[in-house]
Amino acid sequence: MSAVTFPPDLPEGGRKRPAARFRRACRADRPDRAYDRAMPRYARAEREALADLMLEVGPDAPTVNEGWTTRDLAAHLLVRERRPDAAGGILLPPLRGYGESVRRRIAAAPYADLIARVRRPPVWSPVSNPLTDEVANGMEFFIHHEDVRRARPGWQPRDLPAGQETVLWKRVALLARMALRRFPAEVLVQAPGHGELRTGGGGERLRLVGAPGELVLFLTGRQRVARVQVDGPADPAERLRTAELGL
Repeated sequence: MSAVTFPPDLPEGGRKRPAARFRRACRADRPDRAYDRAMPRYARAEREALADLMLEVGPDAPTVNEGWTTRDLAAHLLVRERRPDAAGGILLPPLRGYGESVRRRIAAAPYADLIARVRRPPVWSPVSNPLTDEVANGMEFFIHHEDVRRARPGWQPRDLPAGQETVLWKRVALLARMALRRFPAEVLVQAPGHGELRTGGGGERLRLVGAPGELVLFLTGRQRVARVQVDGPADPAERLRTAELGL
């Protein structure tokens, strides 16, 4: 897979495009820069870039999540971080109705206010305080940033910092075992330069190859926009490309 450079920085009402902010937030990868350990690098960078992009495209822009606009996505993020009483509905079907009703009420707020709240999470939140932010949000905000990016025409994969790729590969190991544990094939998951693992429920052999970020997207149910390679018999390979994956 070829590397893709960031787009040029173009002024937009006195501010630069999200790519410029992302580069600045990730400068901790450079040895001449320190970073504030109380605010981890990649979670913050992805959050800022996503907030900038959502403001740029507006509240009605589509996302990779079918049926969700950027307004819907912003409200989802606020429920997850600020409404622990409703956040359980994200994963638990019995709570889904209540969680969705809360999300819709939050989504009715002015869009600029939603994005401002996404940009500055509360320090009391169990998923976004300085101690948990990188673990809980590094992958989460990468995924949702790509949900908006890859719903736009002409998108290309980003050239991620090496450190971020390493972090995402660690998440792939857990995601693959969880998402594919019952899949009816033996799946070899490979990220060149990072590692490989075997998972699946057994049967015919498949090989899933991609950069860590692409594998994260694939394994969270975003196969149609993930730049990966699936090798193996045609039928199980197609089932893997269309399976309902995710935690």
